[in-house]
Amino acid sequence: MFAVYAAGIDVNEPLKGLVLGERPEPSLSPEQVSRGWTTVTVKAAALNHHDLWSLRGIGLPQERLPMILGCDGAGVDEDGNEVVIHAVVGEQGGVIAAGERPSILTEKYAGTFAERVAVPRWNLLPKPAGLSFAEAACLPTAWLTAYRMLFTRSGLRPGDSVLVQGAGGGVASALIVLARAAGYRVLATSRTEAKRERALELGAHEVFESGARLPERVHAVMETVGAATWAHSVASVREEGTIVISGATSGPNPPAALTRIFFHQLRVVGSTMGSRGELAGLLDFCAVAGVRPVIDSVRPLAQAAEGFAKMESGDVVGKIVFSG
Repeated sequence: MFAVYAAGIDVNEPLKGLVLGERPEPSLSPEQVSRGWTTVTVKAAALNHHDLWSLRGIGLPQERLPMILGCDGAGVDEDGNEVVIHAVVGEQGGVIAAGERPSILTEKYAGTFAERVAVPRWNLLPKPAGLSFAEAACLPTAWLTAYRMLFTRSGLRPGDSVLVQGAGGGVASALIVLARAAGYRVLATSRTEAKRERALELGAHEVFESGARLPERVHAVMETVGAATWAHSVASVREEGTIVISGATSGPNPPAALTRIFFHQLRVVGSTMGSRGELAGLLDFCAVAGVRPVIDSVRPLAQAAEGFAKMESGDVVGKIVFSG
């Protein structure tokens, strides 16, 4: 079958290890069959920074190559049901061997950038009828991350103010849309005017240049950028406010700003992806509120290299989706 996979690791030039070509069809072991694994025909799969990190060797060691990439996907299961794939394998426990740790697709098990993928049945959720396969494929990683940040980790209430740093990326775009739909006052920052204008179109009430002083401090900051915006995040949150951090796309080890954190009793909360239950909640929220994922572009899987290059350049607003 045709697939997009990592054949090599290069920290500085990750796209050197990216290959588009034939890979074996998914083959379930007797143990996997007994644990409830199945196969899904992939109709759409969304690109994440995690896929670039895999090509840099983060979470994907050399000995597991070649590895089909792709965490997010939506498709049709063996019974003809339209499904969305939860990317965390082993969250429930019984679908993997005793003692094996849960992992994200592409870390140990082949991912969704292929014609078919093998996953536990427990990881499949019904695709809402109102969502296209491309829209549904955007949800299990970036949008689930945003959903957990806002509704599980932030402590925000309707009417509260929230700052989204680095508007444009998949998680940041999702945060803007979800926060506006939930009744929060949404502020966003970006380095470029085009992305600030796009943030307004997505639902932000106000937008600012990165690092700009805000008219007032916010109840919570959603931080996915890291070093480049961290000091601004700490300065922008009000007394006893919350900073929820789920990534560091601009690099690790941001300046600590510890004095302000402890003096103003700020909460710094980590957040990573989300559970199957939270994905089910996100699917319901999209269906009930009419929320639709922000898609930057949709292209055939055979053009995946161009999608990876676009993400690496940073010239993205929303999700890049590959169609099957």
